[in-house]
Amino acid sequence: VRKHPSAMADRVGMTGFCRGGMYTLLYAARSSELRAAVPWYGQLRPALTPGVRTVGPLDVAAKISAPVLGLYGAEDLGIPVADVKTLEAAMKAAGRTAEFVIYPGAPHAFFADYRPSYRAEAAKDAWGRCIAWFGKHLKG
Repeated sequence: VRKHPSAMADRVGMTGFCRGGMYTLLYAARSSELRAAVPWYGQLRPALTPGVRTVGPLDVAAKISAPVLGLYGAEDLGIPVADVKTLEAAMKAAGRTAEFVIYPGAPHAFFADYRPSYRAEAAKDAWGRCIAWFGKHLKG
């Protein structure tokens, strides 16, 4: 993508939902070229597979170099709020730019308007924050 004629290679941001949010955080820990990251309810602990060593965002928090805006639901049954707060604290302790928003009453996938988990108010607020975050951190 960076080689595409219309790409602004010095202004790369990444977002993702659920597992894509987890990959957003993991990529932010591996790439110094990422300028902003917005994971939406990204998993923070890896799925445990017997015999396979896996790493999750909580394991690499200090290595995340891009500014991160995390968007999470307080009622997400798969991602404890305590884990979200742990990641934010670890990033800040490492001197990283991190802001995590936890939406009261919002479950996992609160942005998916085609699912019962959709929460319009949280989704609208989160989308505005996402756009503003990229605007702030990807400016030339």
